[in-house]
Amino acid sequence: MRNRSVTYSSEAAFHALADPTRRAVLDLLRQGIQPAGKIAQAFPVSRPAISKHLRLLRRAHLVEERREGRHRLYQLNPEPLKAVDSWLEQYRVFWQANLTSLKSFVEAEYAKEIAGSEIKQKTVSRKRVKRSGQDE
Repeated sequence: MRNRSVTYSSEAAFHALADPTRRAVLDLLRQGIQPAGKIAQAFPVSRPAISKHLRLLRRAHLVEERREGRHRLYQLNPEPLKAVDSWLEQYRVFWQANLTSLKSFVEAEYAKEIAGSEIKQKTVSRKRVKRSGQDE
């Protein structure tokens, strides 16, 4: 019997997630347990190619395999994705801070622009009033 306390390698997860077909397999498995044949039918590549993708996903612990008779059933294991999510969190924080700063900057520039155009409109209106008073 294997030791159940598994530490997941974020490097293996990133390697597995690098391929768009493997990401699509994971998306398919979000719907629930799927037999290997049904997974293979969802893709325009050969069954052996899908088997290789599933093997790599299994080695990265992103999917779990269970056998029922001759059938192999696969299900998503979200645990290794926690390491990926925690790595991505740093970038979420970074982008949130930068986008907040950008928003503040754009809003300040827009407020200056609006204030500047209002001053110009008042100046133009005053000049028109003066001219119309001089024309009389």
